[in-house]
Amino acid sequence: MNYKNMCLSVLAIISLFLYQFISSDDDHKDKIISVADKKAYFHKIILPAIDEVFDERMLIYKEIKVLEKNNAISEIQLLIKRYNSVNLEELKERIYPHPKSIAIAQAAMESAWGTSRFAKEANNYFGVWSFSKKDDRISANEKRGSKTIWLKKYSSVSDSVRDYYNLISNGKAFKEFNRQKLLTKNPLELVKYLDKYSEKGAEYGSELTKIINYNGYISHDTSL
Repeated sequence: MNYKNMCLSVLAIISLFLYQFISSDDDHKDKIISVADKKAYFHKIILPAIDEVFDERMLIYKEIKVLEKNNAISEIQLLIKRYNSVNLEELKERIYPHPKSIAIAQAAMESAWGTSRFAKEANNYFGVWSFSKKDDRISANEKRGSKTIWLKKYSSVSDSVRDYYNLISNGKAFKEFNRQKLLTKNPLELVKYLDKYSEKGAEYGSELTKIINYNGYISHDTSL
């Protein structure tokens, strides 16, 4: 092969390489999901599940109110026992569902808009930890000292939402939050009482407020 032909061959190889690189880069760009599309997909997944669980809890709450109005003491006592409450007031605090806007914002924050590994592999949209070997669960990629961090794994998104609402309703750390949700329907006031949900403390409520306001999630609270 003479020098001219060798140069042409080298140029052809370089051109082919550049074409493949550019084509590959274009393919990669096509796979990049825009923020709007990511949010739209997240909403498609999480909103029906939150609506479902919210309606379940509201139905039970309305039944409790009817029993209270009719002074059905025996039926109320059964519900108090079933939901591990001390009295009727605590029962109502536990059952009454907090605003959907808060649930949506927490799911967005805890699951990185549904893109986290725990959301994708375990339907865990709220960063709920597991402390029992009996749970279906998935390990985190980090540890606390020598201990593995485990997060719960759910069979559906609705189960994830249901367990999240139960966690908030029954957790001692959220007692004041549950008391306040019967006094105010304003999610921006209520998020202040979720400081114990995250290691971020008071900053957590501030971040939830920003997500709720920026995305107009209060519009989902019309059923309250």
